[in-house]
Amino acid sequence: MIFYLLRRIVHTVPIMLGVAFFCFLLVHISPGDPLVSILPPDASVELQRQMMTLYGFDRSWIEQFTSWLWRALQGDLGTSIATGRPVAEEVFKAVGNTLMLACLATLIGFLLGSLFGFVAGYFRDSWVDRAASMLSVLGVSVPHYWLGMVMVIVFSAWLGWLPPTGAGPGGSDAWAWDWAHVQYMILPALTMSVIPMGIIARTVRALVADILAQEFVVGLKAKGLTDLGIFLHVVKNAAPTALAVMGLQLGYLLGGSILIETVFSWPGTGFLLNSAIFQRDLPLLQGTILVLAMFFVLLNLLVDTLQTAIDPRIQR
Repeated sequence: MIFYLLRRIVHTVPIMLGVAFFCFLLVHISPGDPLVSILPPDASVELQRQMMTLYGFDRSWIEQFTSWLWRALQGDLGTSIATGRPVAEEVFKAVGNTLMLACLATLIGFLLGSLFGFVAGYFRDSWVDRAASMLSVLGVSVPHYWLGMVMVIVFSAWLGWLPPTGAGPGGSDAWAWDWAHVQYMILPALTMSVIPMGIIARTVRALVADILAQEFVVGLKAKGLTDLGIFLHVVKNAAPTALAVMGLQLGYLLGGSILIETVFSWPGTGFLLNSAIFQRDLPLLQGTILVLAMFFVLLNLLVDTLQTAIDPRIQR
């Protein structure tokens, strides 16, 4: 296992370099002026030249990339053009907010998806199976942003049960785990959990149906094992694959929540990316994408390690 972890860490280096390069390339070939958010419309040519020199945009792409990569390896992701604050400070603050929301959404999606999947797999080819499968397909098919707007209209505008946007009375800086703040997480977390719930439900349903059809389950039933005992055997055999799916979904939620966080004005990485894109804040955009890619790679490594710990049959 130690050699496997070392090998994975070594393989992570070229992956991160590739992600950093393509991130830098795609950001810089996109149209628009990166200094549009801070320069006035009537800025002189001399002022524009000075600002280009200050942020290094007057150098070649290779020089800009090597300089940015060298500073990133030292923990310096640059300075935001729009706010003037360090990119690392803004990114890690936003990552913490997104991580809270994504973990809650993954937990909801995993619990409901596992429940629907186990019920559908255990009662396969019945009306229960068809109803659970229909719900899972519906969850995967419904657009996130549309569902978020509908939930805001229903639960905030019509019923007035939950707040529509924001991260609490004092914002994310004054976050506390009390009802006054947690209620702001409910609608975005439920919206984010729909797609993971559908994917996990379909995965678990297929796993349970396949495991129940195997010979060792028939043997356990012949020996008189109770339904609870058979259920525990099924859970143990289905857990590694379900864990892998859950880990991937958590990674996708960390990097793919831009529309949901924009709809609910949740101050996470998605909201930060949206602001950086519209403001052409290149340092902030590059730093956010790089940090999210690092989280995704490390999360995959963690999931692989937990799979081996849960199921010794998986050799690394």
